Amino acid sequence: MASRPVVQQQNIGEAVPGAVKQKNMAVEKKNRRALGDIGNVVTLRGVDGKPLPQVSRPVTRSFCAKLLANAEAAEAENKKNPLAAVIGGGGVQPDKRAVAALKPAKKKAAIKPKPEKIIEISPDSNEVAAQKEKKTLKSKKKAPTLTSTLTARSKAACGLRSKAKEQIIDIDAADADNDLAVVEYVEEMYKFYKSVENEGRAHAYMYSQPEINERMRAILIDWLVQVHHKFDLSPETLYLTINIVDRFLALRITSRRELQLVGLSSMLIASKYEEIWAPQVHELVCISDRTYTNEQILIMEKSILGELEWNLTVPTPYVFLVRFIKASMTDSDVENMVYFLAELGTMNYSTLRYCPSMIAASAVYAARCTLNKSPLWNETLRIHTGFSEQQLMDCAKLLVTFHSMAAEQKLGGIYRKYSCSERGAVALLPPAKSLLAASVAN
Repeated sequence: MASRPVVQQQNIGEAVPGAVKQKNMAVEKKNRRALGDIGNVVTLRGVDGKPLPQVSRPVTRSFCAKLLANAEAAEAENKKNPLAAVIGGGGVQPDKRAVAALKPAKKKAAIKPKPEKIIEISPDSNEVAAQKEKKTLKSKKKAPTLTSTLTARSKAACGLRSKAKEQIIDIDAADADNDLAVVEYVEEMYKFYKSVENEGRAHAYMYSQPEINERMRAILIDWLVQVHHKFDLSPETLYLTINIVDRFLALRITSRRELQLVGLSSMLIASKYEEIWAPQVHELVCISDRTYTNEQILIMEKSILGELEWNLTVPTPYVFLVRFIKASMTDSDVENMVYFLAELGTMNYSTLRYCPSMIAASAVYAARCTLNKSPLWNETLRIHTGFSEQQLMDCAKLLVTFHSMAAEQKLGGIYRKYSCSERGAVALLPPAKSLLAASVAN
């Protein structure tokens, strides 16, 4: 077997001699600089960027400056005489095309077009005369005629001058951000109320009632107003109670003994419909001085609902009062006066011939007349109520008549209610003299 060379073992951490030598040689190679161009031939470029002819002599600063000066001088001469630059340079013959291109081109004489003859057509003499007449008529001002002058004077004397159009006020502008005001639908709602108000009201019915009369009805309504005030119920409840009483009496013959029972049961129904906390049945029994029992009130309640077919959603005068008072845009005194006149109207049987919206609008008009508000009626009220001042005159006169007799009547529940300072004591104010005089004259 061939013997293998014996390699000496090296201790860990000792350097190998050959490796150190190779490392030093690599460092020397890295530090050695590459040989550069050791010649003194330099390529110079002129002003135009072209290389200058090679020079075998050493380039010094003075020689380099001289070469640059010669190049600049040659460039300046070429700019002055471009033809010489083309011709010069080694005796080369110039190209004739190039020389011709450098010469300025001769301008060709422009040929002017011959002017065309324009034939003028003279207008018709009649047309010219008509145009002149139109111009003269326009230039002349219209002179007022005797008839127009006399008509204007007569209108001014009678007070018939044309008035400027009244501005219609947006009564819902202040409630634009109030979701409960339902501004988007309020106009459509009241159009619907106006269309169905005759379906939900009672007409004249006393001729069909043998035992009761208008006076008894007025006593009942006056007592219900006091009960309503005692329980501190909402105005909607009072007007709905009166509506239920009239509608029931128009459908069923009622005895004198049951008339108050009809009123109590009607108020119980209206309270359940409108109030959050309706009066209890035993409270109604107590306020009637125990004239009726709990069972009688509940039985009458069921009878009334059966006759009315459970139809309780009807537009009462109060529904229109709220809207019309808002359209009136007046103070609290006018508002209290409106409610006072409206309740006086509902207490009297003679107002049943008017629809609820008519009663509400007439109450607003009569209140404005009573408090001397100007104007008495405007375009905003006419649009929102749907009635003109002339249409409201009869009902308003009737309400003012009730106002004038309220202090002398024995039925003073409504009068006392609106004589207190909480409601502005509007019942103590004198009635509208203009409407009262007109009603007396009629």
